[in-house]
Amino acid sequence: PSVVSEHGRWTVYSSKVNLPAALNDPRLAKRESDFFTKSWGLDFADTEVMPSFYLPNISREDFGPYLVFFSMCQWIFISLTRSLSHALFLEKSRAELEQVPKIFMRPEFALEDSATFNAVLPWSHFNSAGGCKSSRDMASSRLLQEKLSHYLDVVEVSIARQISLRSEAFFHAMSSQHELQDRLRSTQGAVAVLRGRTATMERVMCRGPLSLLRTALERGNCARLYDKLKLMAAVHQTQPTVQLLLATSEFVGALELIATTKEVLQQELQGIHSFRHLGSQLCELEKLIDKMMVEDFSMYTRSDLNRSLREEPHVLEKERLESLVFGLLRQRKLDFLDIYNEEMIQAAKGIVTQCVVDSVVNIPDIDTDVVTKLADQMRLMTFLQWFDLLQSVFSSFLLFLQRVKATLSVIRNVVLEALDSNQKSRLLAEQTTAPAACHASPPPHQSHPGEAELAYLTHEGLFISDALSDAQRAHGAVGPDRASSDSASGTTESSSGRDQGFLAAGGAVSCNVMSGEDMMPSELELGRVANNIQELLYAASDLSHDRCVKVLMARAKDGSLERLSPGEFVGLSQAVEAFARSTEDLCCRRSVSLRGALQSQANRFVHRFHEERKTKLSLLLDNERWKQAEVPVEFQHLVDSIADGRIALPERNPADVLFPDRTVLLLIRIFLEYCQCINDIPSITTDLLSRLADLLKHFNSRSCQLVLGAGALQVVGLKTITTKNLALASRCLQLVVHYIPLIRTHFETKLQPKQYSVLRHFDHITKDYNDHIAEISAKLVAIMDSLFEKVLSKYEVKAPMPSACFRHVCKQVSKMHEAISELLPEQQTQTLFWRINGSFKMHLKRQLARLGVVNDGGPQHGLVMVDVAFYTENLLSLRTLENMDLSMVEIWEHKR
Repeated sequence: PSVVSEHGRWTVYSSKVNLPAALNDPRLAKRESDFFTKSWGLDFADTEVMPSFYLPNISREDFGPYLVFFSMCQWIFISLTRSLSHALFLEKSRAELEQVPKIFMRPEFALEDSATFNAVLPWSHFNSAGGCKSSRDMASSRLLQEKLSHYLDVVEVSIARQISLRSEAFFHAMSSQHELQDRLRSTQGAVAVLRGRTATMERVMCRGPLSLLRTALERGNCARLYDKLKLMAAVHQTQPTVQLLLATSEFVGALELIATTKEVLQQELQGIHSFRHLGSQLCELEKLIDKMMVEDFSMYTRSDLNRSLREEPHVLEKERLESLVFGLLRQRKLDFLDIYNEEMIQAAKGIVTQCVVDSVVNIPDIDTDVVTKLADQMRLMTFLQWFDLLQSVFSSFLLFLQRVKATLSVIRNVVLEALDSNQKSRLLAEQTTAPAACHASPPPHQSHPGEAELAYLTHEGLFISDALSDAQRAHGAVGPDRASSDSASGTTESSSGRDQGFLAAGGAVSCNVMSGEDMMPSELELGRVANNIQELLYAASDLSHDRCVKVLMARAKDGSLERLSPGEFVGLSQAVEAFARSTEDLCCRRSVSLRGALQSQANRFVHRFHEERKTKLSLLLDNERWKQAEVPVEFQHLVDSIADGRIALPERNPADVLFPDRTVLLLIRIFLEYCQCINDIPSITTDLLSRLADLLKHFNSRSCQLVLGAGALQVVGLKTITTKNLALASRCLQLVVHYIPLIRTHFETKLQPKQYSVLRHFDHITKDYNDHIAEISAKLVAIMDSLFEKVLSKYEVKAPMPSACFRHVCKQVSKMHEAISELLPEQQTQTLFWRINGSFKMHLKRQLARLGVVNDGGPQHGLVMVDVAFYTENLLSLRTLENMDLSMVEIWEHKR
């Protein structure tokens, strides 16, 4: 289809509206004055109509809600109509513009580009074969021209539509341009008037005063330049002054000077080319001073801890120590206590070595060339020699701890002073929070309490503080708002008394300069250092105990401490406890290593102590013939000494005489040794109590095996276990039971209340002993019971009287009484024979019943009564049985 025929309905030539007509607003055309006057003449006029009395007076307000409602509806309708028309327009414009190729719409479209030009105007339409144009080529060219013209028309129409849509805004802008031009002309006139007046004011009022201010400012700048030059001259002499201070070990003064100089370089002399390397040089110098201080502190600590303990004072060169500690704190070298700790460990080792060497020198039996190890040398000593060595080590470590405590007290005082200074500085800073609090400092000759500063003298006699003070006074004269503050304070006194150095003087520096207190550690860090100092003292106490443990364990390696006598071990434990209490009082620290080592040795000692006595008791029991033994005088004295001590024995009844064997005498002595051992070594009370309970149980069980179990027949070679042996064993057990409450009371005084539960062992042992005593009594009764059964089974009621059977019974009863009456107490003897008499009556009653003898007054009854009278008469004739009730009524069967 033809492009021309498709789009021939409208072209640019079909337009009947020119540009002036498009720029004129048709809404502003002149209108006719009135429709009525136009149609009916000028004589037509509105006549007033009389209001009706039947209709209400209708005003515009009555139509208000109606107008509002329908105006909203109208606005919505107009908006929707405009949106729809705009959408239709956009759709139509988009459809028309889509006919235009996209290449024309690209932002980079340019015909200068050959590719673009070839795409728009193909050469095939212009160049034919042979170079001549045919009619077909002419038609194609014409068609291309019409197509491009059509594209141009579409774009122009779209542009015209866009202009028509925005014509209202365009006309509004044109109408506002005239008003804007009028306002610009009025503003231009006002600005011209203002400029004229300003030029007059500048000429009349400003040029003269500004010239005066400029001259004053130039003068102030010259004064500041002079002060800067003076300050530069003072800073230039910093390094020689630092070298002078280091030559006399004044580390704190050198550090203060370096810090002050660095602060001045950063604040007052920043950017000066000649001092560009001075800051790095001062930093390197400060690092060198740090190393020198650490090395000097290490040397001081080594010389202080390794010097003689008894001749020199506790603190060596106190001023030097304070200076070193203050310098280390100022440089935040808070690990200097680790250096002291390491030196302290080495010194503690040296103390032990020196004490051993001093002791071995006085012992000719030890050849140090052959025996080189200290532990071997200590094991070759006798106990007394080794104990003297231990006492020497204890005294040396006490002096060592006193020295360490004095040194740490000096260090703590320095730390507390620094902490107090920090707190005062913080409180002062809180009180002066406003910037106006910094005012010009007083003249140098005026000093305020706590506001002293260090003024360092250089080679040329110039003080940095003086230069800073002059500069600040100049600044105060030029600009009163320049604030100032006190300089860093801190003074140390030279030990060499040099003339040139640093002098305490009042002055001020700029408030921008960091104070010396700000370079100190924080309050939290200083508090940690103070706590570490106390922990270091605790470590010194623990170290002393650990080194003493080495000495103790070196001696105990071959078991020599286990073989000590109780007296020797008690002396050792008392010495160790005295040393532990002394260190605890000195360092306020309860170290447990030495006590623990002693407790370990005490346990071994107790084990050997117990095993020796148990073995000795077992051997004596195995050789015991269970006969009476005379009580030695020394044993009696031993018992009397118990009455004078904590174990108070009650007065014994003179009739209650004890006749123990030799084994129970040894057992009582062992009791006293155990009690004396816990008096001397209270820490082993519970262990000794359990072992003493084991010893008592062993004695009870072994004596039961030997006597009641007749083990003595094979072990000792006894022919038989007699009633006397049984009575003696019973009496020995009673003697032990007698002493158990006293032993329990004594052990109870040595125990803590929470340990009272172990005392139940004594209750169990007492019960076992009482059961054993009851078994022995039952055995004695059983012996007579078997005798009665054997003899009375052959009894016959016939003359002569008394019968041989009753004579034999009375003889055996008399022998029994003779055997036990001297051993057993009277009450126990009466109780025992009362039980024997009961057994006799039972067997006699059984025999009489078998024989058929009854209580009928007959001849046989009379014969039996004669024998019974003979029996009772013999029994009542025995000692301690005179008042015994021997009623024989029970021998007769009751008549039915």
